[in-house]
Order: sequence, then structure tokens, then C-alpha cells
Amino acid sequence: MYIRKIQGPHTVTLPDGTNMTRSDLPSPTTTRWVASRKAAVVRAVMYGLLSAEEAIRTYSLSEEELESWRKAVARHGERALKATAIQQFRD
Repeated sequence: MYIRKIQGPHTVTLPDGTNMTRSDLPSPTTTRWVASRKAAVVRAVMYGLLSAEEAIRTYSLSEEELESWRKAVARHGERALKATAIQQFRD
């Protein structure tokens, strides 16, 4: 069995004390981006589990898309990633 070596950590500890691993991330083939999947990618980037470049490459995101998710979470929390709440948190 071949195990692929990855760059960076395999797990990170979040501020609330929980651990996040790469298995907690959405599938690279994800096409339907619900708020919980967006939040998982943003947390992974924020806490160093993934680099922004790796997230963009893995999930076929644009830099602007990932940055907008990060800004929404920084300003309003993870609730701002819900498509139904976008008008509440629009700048």
C-alpha cells in the first residue's frame, strides 16, 4: 500500500480545543458548496492545515472566491457563508 506524503501538518488544534484533520475536509470533487463545507476549507486555511494555494488548486476555486469566504467569516462568522443569509451580511 502506498501512502502519499503531504506537505504540512496532518492535524491542527482549533481554538475551541477540537482537532481538525485532512479527513474532515470536503472531497476534492465537491461541486455543491454548502456553508459547512466552505467553513471547513476556511478553517483549514486559517489554522494552517492547508495553504491558500493548495485549497485553490484542490477545490478549483478562484483566489477571489476563497478570499470572499475568508472575509465573510472574519467579519460576520460562519453564518455569513449561507447562501440564504447573503443579503443580511452584504457590504
